[in-house]
Amino acid sequence: MSNNTIWLILLVLNYGLIAIAFRYFKNYGLFAWITLASILANIQVIKTIELLGFVTTLGNIMYGTSFLATDILCECYGKEEAQKGVKIGIFSIIATTLIMQVCLWFAPHASDTSSAALNAIFSLLPRIAFASITAYMISQNFDVWFYNYLKQKYWLRNNLSTMSSQLIDNTIFTLLAFWGVFPTDVIWQIFATTYVMKWLVALFDTPVIYWAKAYHTSSLANEESEKPA
Repeated sequence: MSNNTIWLILLVLNYGLIAIAFRYFKNYGLFAWITLASILANIQVIKTIELLGFVTTLGNIMYGTSFLATDILCECYGKEEAQKGVKIGIFSIIATTLIMQVCLWFAPHASDTSSAALNAIFSLLPRIAFASITAYMISQNFDVWFYNYLKQKYWLRNNLSTMSSQLIDNTIFTLLAFWGVFPTDVIWQIFATTYVMKWLVALFDTPVIYWAKAYHTSSLANEESEKPA
């Protein structure tokens, strides 16, 4: 199975899971998803792959759906709930980084078989986390503000806000995380392809956010109709 096919499977899986999280747990499900996405995306991004003939990193879908989650929060619950989601994401990254750095201090037992793998993954996390927190904080706050600004104006507000904020995020993260690690031409490929991947995530998630809006409106109507007269 090719990387391109796996990427599409992963895209659909992420959309399906975020829909389930919202369907059964509402805004709490989205907060949980933002936590999950913040942690997993920063682990996935360590892996470099080839997609559509270009070098890129994993984590684009997972990270992109954190913007989808805050957009749904903004659409259904308002700007304050969306900003709360951003703060939860930042806390999740910081907490994961601090906890795992302390865990790496433990001397492994002679029977241990996973310490080297943990070191290989999480020893890179502080730089990745710093780049991610900086990019996440700036771009997500911009996304919440811009989405809220567009909310009453444009049908494709989700696409406009996410694509704009992802450009800001991608620029900051790529420079902070990979400058000096990869050659300039590879960094440029990573920047271009990761933005295209995030752009596609933002493009394809439009049905999800309008399904979420319709479901939320329907749920509120049902709750009102079930109230005693």
